[in-house]
Amino acid sequence: MTIRVGDYRTTPEDEQSVLEVLRSNRLSEGPKVREFEEKWADFCGTKYCVLTNSGTSALIACLEVMKEYTKIRKVLTSPLTFIATINAIVLSGYEPVFSDVNKQTFVIEPTLKDADLFLPVHLYGYPVDMDKFPFRFMIEDCCEAHASLYNGKKVGSIGTMGCFSFYVAHNVSGGCDMGCITTNSKTMYQDLKKIKAHGRLCECPICGRLEGRCPHKDKDYDPRFTHIRIAYNFKTSELQAVLALNQLKIADEIIKKRQENVKYLNDGLAGIDALQLPIWSEAVSYLAYPLIIKDENIDRNAFCHRLEKAGIETRPLFACVPLQQPAYAYLKEQWMDKLPNAQWLGERGMHVGVHQYLTKEDLDYIIYAIKETLKDVGKN
Repeated sequence: MTIRVGDYRTTPEDEQSVLEVLRSNRLSEGPKVREFEEKWADFCGTKYCVLTNSGTSALIACLEVMKEYTKIRKVLTSPLTFIATINAIVLSGYEPVFSDVNKQTFVIEPTLKDADLFLPVHLYGYPVDMDKFPFRFMIEDCCEAHASLYNGKKVGSIGTMGCFSFYVAHNVSGGCDMGCITTNSKTMYQDLKKIKAHGRLCECPICGRLEGRCPHKDKDYDPRFTHIRIAYNFKTSELQAVLALNQLKIADEIIKKRQENVKYLNDGLAGIDALQLPIWSEAVSYLAYPLIIKDENIDRNAFCHRLEKAGIETRPLFACVPLQQPAYAYLKEQWMDKLPNAQWLGERGMHVGVHQYLTKEDLDYIIYAIKETLKDVGKN
């Protein structure tokens, strides 16, 4: 038996939906992509949504758009995140600058807060206290926080733009890599559509040329092959969109089940001094179940290896990027001793699954295995 960190299980409805797409002979972006964009925007409370092939692509597209609005090339963000956040910043030609994080919620705090462009990361579903940060423009990294709430509003609807990932372990999934961007700006929406599709002139939500209804068919250019900016190919497919549409139908149920699982694990592990348990809140849409090994005598990696041997998948908590990721070793001297909380969490943190497919028996076994592992590792 293996209890996975994240899971995705197809349903008969998924099989039927995929079959319908296959029979339509339209696998590239089309009506299902547009349907998901409309429904996700409505779900998040924004006017617009642009689907991309990954959350990383969504971040890069947002950062490319911002070059038209600000000449500042420094982006304030969290040091404790999946490396894609920092990669997107650097690959887009910006310089990442960091503020330390909260030890209990893992998200950025204003130890440094003055920035023209702010990129908060709602890590593990915990919303950043965005009111603490003055900013002109804000790109929310909501990849792990589908439907988390900040002051009663869903994340992704608060900043200039919001980025999401629908990777297999995330609350709403397309079964594999897929991402999107939400925004209330029509201009940015139109720019994002161009950036994700080679900078082409097209502005129609869905291309109708094959059906003979292109509004430009009598003009002397083809907008599909007229490019007005240097850009990327971040397009996705109808297959991913239709699977994500089916999950979106039950998104509220998924989020509630994950919240219930976190509460159950917290109750079962309460009172263990060696562990810092995650804060429970109805405002949090949980990606996973993060644990911090507070006891310095217990090796985090040994703890994780023992759980894996017991059949429970684990992952280390995302590292403090400028101090603990080899790819960013060139930043280490600059940020040494300035990010103590992020560094501590990167060394002591890990997580196990809390997804909606876990049974009561699974949860009870996780509780038992963690307690037994602590006894075992604590002896060494």
